[in-house]
Amino acid sequence: MHGYVQSTRWLTPTMVRVVLGGGDLHRFAPVEATDAYVNLAFAPEGADYGGAFDPAVVAATRPRHEQPARRRFTVRRWDAGAGELTVDFVVHGDVGVAGRWAARAVPGDVLVLEGPAGGYRPDPGAAVHLMLGDESALPGVAAALEVLPAGARAVVRLVVDGPGHELALGTRADLDLAWLHRTGSPEDVDLLLRATRDLVLPPGPVHAFVHGEAEEVRGVRRHLLVDRGLPRAGMSCSPYWRRTMTDEAWRRVKADFLAAMDRDVVAQGA
Repeated sequence: MHGYVQSTRWLTPTMVRVVLGGGDLHRFAPVEATDAYVNLAFAPEGADYGGAFDPAVVAATRPRHEQPARRRFTVRRWDAGAGELTVDFVVHGDVGVAGRWAARAVPGDVLVLEGPAGGYRPDPGAAVHLMLGDESALPGVAAALEVLPAGARAVVRLVVDGPGHELALGTRADLDLAWLHRTGSPEDVDLLLRATRDLVLPPGPVHAFVHGEAEEVRGVRRHLLVDRGLPRAGMSCSPYWRRTMTDEAWRRVKADFLAAMDRDVVAQGA
């Protein structure tokens, strides 16, 4: 499946919104999950294929070094009436295949994608919806907040680089939102964990969405499962990226990291 860039807009100094349309996006089949994601495929620089290529054909006919880079991104919005798909990209300079593409994208550029899929949607039976993460979690958090009804309670803590990186988040729910600003010091890695430890949550079932930087997610997950006794079934948790690592390096070690996260909790009896 593919779509063409209709527009781009910088939401913050490090986040660009890309709206796709046309192509064969009429085949896009939305899912109910608010963390719905698509798998994007980027042809390597200098490849003699491109445009609306078929990833399956490329996989079957090209050597490894000519394979497209794959990246998973949350769907910010799907507008069925307009046939438009919105994806928000975090951009850190010229680092990262997807961010680099998004920063340079102009109307008419093509983007190949597969999906969507997803696994999280706010549980209507929860007493509180706890959403924790950073810029990479913002699209999923924003989508989840938009489906919460009036009277629902949402507690959100998000780590960003400063006030200029905050976004307006719309919701009908009773929202307790705090932005946590990095300072560039080593203590930044504990910002989210410290804020989570300080939370006083109302009684009743908690449904948690914890996504973002690997070490931050690991610490928060351990705290929620071990210290607070949150059941695993009450949490959607995923480390999207890891500080000091490129996308490719992180992809190589992610499975081992996830296993270590589970061992953390098992060792402490949760």
